Amino acid sequence: MVRRVTAALVALGSLAAAAGAWTVYQRQTTDEVPYTVVARVGDVELRRYPSAVVVETVAPSENVAFRRLYRYITGANEGETAVEMTAPVEVTRGGTSIPMTAPVEVGIHPAALTTEADEGGADGADVRMAFFLPTAYDIDTAPTPTDPTLELRAVPERTLAVRRFSWVPSDRRIQREAARLLAGLESADVAVTTEPFFLGYDAPWTLPFLRRNEVAVEVAASD
Repeated sequence: MVRRVTAALVALGSLAAAAGAWTVYQRQTTDEVPYTVVARVGDVELRRYPSAVVVETVAPSENVAFRRLYRYITGANEGETAVEMTAPVEVTRGGTSIPMTAPVEVGIHPAALTTEADEGGADGADVRMAFFLPTAYDIDTAPTPTDPTLELRAVPERTLAVRRFSWVPSDRRIQREAARLLAGLESADVAVTTEPFFLGYDAPWTLPFLRRNEVAVEVAASD
């Protein structure tokens, strides 16, 4: 009995080590949308992001949206061009927009938070998801989607207030972290200009304690 328990623990440890190594590899080989930290407010970073291009879609679920976008970056476009995936990914539920790269960005709207969403994504409300394209592309040079449900969009330069957290990014946890983000900004008298959203950097199988999650909101740029 003791030997079986020991063997099981060793196997679990090996799996955890392999998953951790894969997470490190993924982060090292996935480009992130560039940004500059311009200030800090407690545990919140104020980041300046340059203009970018995203390919986005509105779908009945995150899974459907992801598949459409993944097909695009793997060659389902007019030039049959493979496009490297970046981080984050942006997602918005119930009409809110979400960018997608590494990380993943998901709009946070309390009315759209449901039990089904906590268990893997509700299909009751539309999801807008977007992948950020590599910085080599602009709106004129980005491959044109062949799927009519996809569109390219230019994102202007913007300043985001970002709070990082770990573990499984359930809707309740995201909502709680977003509330903390907004409370901190309000205390510091920092004006926000959009609803908060989620930025996710990791694959679904990443161990919870290794996950890099962020909540973000656009704020007025300082002079």
